[in-house]
Amino acid sequence: MRVALCQVDPTVGDFVGNRAMTVRAAVAAAAEGAQLAVFPELSLCGYPPRDWLEHQEFIASSEKSVELLCKELPKAITVAVGFVSRAEQVLGRRLHNSLAVIRDGRVVHVVHKRLLPTYDVFDEDRYFEPGIASTVVDVDGVSVGFTICEDIWNDVEVKGGLRYRGNPIADLVAQGASVIVNAAASPFTLQKREARTKMLREVARHHSRPIVFVNQVGGNDDLIFDGHSAVFGPDGEVWARAHEFHEDQIVCDIKAGGPIREHATSAEGAALDALVLGTRDYAKKCGFRKAVLGLSGGIDSALTACIAVRAFGKENVLGVALPTRFSSEGSLVDAKALAVNLGIEFREVPIDQLFQSYIDGLTPHLDAIAPTFEKDVTFENIQSRIRCAVLMGISNRAGHLLLTTGNKSEIAVGYCTLYGDMAGGLAVISDLPKTFVYKVSAEVNRQAGMDLIPKSTMEKAPSAELRPDQTDQDSLPPYDVLDAILERYIEEHRSVDDIVKLGLDRATVERVVRLVTLSEYKRRQMAPGLIVTRKAFGPGRRYPLAAKLTRP
Repeated sequence: MRVALCQVDPTVGDFVGNRAMTVRAAVAAAAEGAQLAVFPELSLCGYPPRDWLEHQEFIASSEKSVELLCKELPKAITVAVGFVSRAEQVLGRRLHNSLAVIRDGRVVHVVHKRLLPTYDVFDEDRYFEPGIASTVVDVDGVSVGFTICEDIWNDVEVKGGLRYRGNPIADLVAQGASVIVNAAASPFTLQKREARTKMLREVARHHSRPIVFVNQVGGNDDLIFDGHSAVFGPDGEVWARAHEFHEDQIVCDIKAGGPIREHATSAEGAALDALVLGTRDYAKKCGFRKAVLGLSGGIDSALTACIAVRAFGKENVLGVALPTRFSSEGSLVDAKALAVNLGIEFREVPIDQLFQSYIDGLTPHLDAIAPTFEKDVTFENIQSRIRCAVLMGISNRAGHLLLTTGNKSEIAVGYCTLYGDMAGGLAVISDLPKTFVYKVSAEVNRQAGMDLIPKSTMEKAPSAELRPDQTDQDSLPPYDVLDAILERYIEEHRSVDDIVKLGLDRATVERVVRLVTLSEYKRRQMAPGLIVTRKAFGPGRRYPLAAKLTRP
C-alpha cells in the first residue's frame, strides 16, 4: 500500500483555509499514486482549539467542513482527516476528538480518540468524551488500524509507568490490523524529540507491524509542532521520514520505504529551528508582519534578534537601543554591531532624560511613603519600565510585534521586571536556560560561519546595567549552578534535600527555590512563551500564587 504522510500546518479556527490545504495535499497525493492520505489530529480545525470547543458555531463548522471535503476530495484515494464530532450519548462530554476516513465522496468510518491526555499542556478531558472501541478499517484490501496521537503512547512501558488502563494498539492488532496509523498533534520538546522516536520504534517492534506516524507541524500559541512524521518498519527501523519543522508531504510504499529527509542533528540546532518556526507562525497567525525588540548588547537580546530575522526577514525587524547613564559604551557598540551583522534597522533612543524626570518627580513622594533601603530596586525597575513604554509606543504606532528577550533562568527566580522587560507580545526564549542560550547562540554563529553575534557579547559578564558596575552574579548564583538547580527543581520535580545530595550548597538551593516560589505572580503576567523543554512556564505548569509549603 502507498501512503501519503501529509504533514501540514493548520491554523486554529481557519476552516476554509485548512480545508483548502487538505484538498491540495490529497490531490497531490493521488497524483503520486497514494492509496491512503493521512492528515494530523484535528487538522480541519487546528490543534489545540481549547475553549473554542465551547462554541456551537465552531463545532458546526467542523462538521460542515467534513461534508464539503467529501465533495471536493479526489475519489480514487482514501483520506483520513482529523475533526471535532458530536458525541451521541446523553451523559458525559458532548464532543469527540475524531478522525474521518473518507472514500468515494463519503465518510466510510469515524474513529474516536480513546486516550485523552490531561497533564502538562494537555486538557482534553475538559472537552472530549473518550472513544469506547477501536475498529480495523479496510483500505484497498489492507487492514488498517487508525489511532489518534495519545492512543499510541500507552502500548509500551515508559518512565513513570503507563497512564491508562486501555491499549488501543493491542486491541487493533488483536483484530487483525496489519498496519497501524497514528494521526497526531504531538508538540515538540527537546526531550520528546528522541523519546517519541524511541517509543514508536518499540511499538512497531513489539507488534511486528508497520507504524505510520503523521504529526502536525507549525506553531500554535506557545506550542511548537515539529512534524518529523515517519513510517517505522516491523523491525523498528525508520522506513521514511518527513522534514522537521517544515511542512512536508511524502509518499511511501509500506513495503519499500523511503524517502528520508534531513533534520537537525544537535539539540541546539533543533531548539533554534523550533523557536524560529514558533515565532514565525505566532506572528503570521496573529496578523503581524514586523517585529521590534530592545537590543541591550547582551546575549539574550542578540539571540532573540537572530531568531526574529529568520522568522520575519531582516527587512521586517527593528532593533532599538535604550541607553541610560548606566549603559556601558561596549554594550552600545555590541548592539550596533549585531544590527549591522544582521542587516536590520537600528535606532538609538536614549532614555536618561525620561529616567531623570521620574527620579525628580517620584523621589519626594516615595520618601514620604517609605525610606529608601540598601537593596532598593525601585529606580532600577523604573528604567526597565521606561524601556517597555518606548518599545510599546513603537509597537502601537508602527504595528510591530514586541518580542521580549528574557531567558528561563531569570524568569524562574524573578530577575526580571514586571511591566518592564517582561511585557510584550511573545517571549521568544523564555524556555531557554541561560547556559543553553549561550549554546544556541554559538550554533547561530556556527551556521553563519562568522561571529554574527559579536564575540564580545558571547564573552562578557551578563548584566542588566541598571546600576553602576552591575553584573547578574551580584544577585544570582553563577548560571551553571543556578541552571543545575532549576532543572532539577522545575523539570524533574526534585526536593531540596534531593538536590543538595547532588553536591549543591543547601543555602543556595533553598534560596533559589524560595525565589521561584515568590516569583510565581510575575510569571502569571508574562507574555506567552514558546515551549522547548519538558516543563515550561505557562499552561503546562500550574502552581497557586498564594501558597506556603511547610513540612509536618
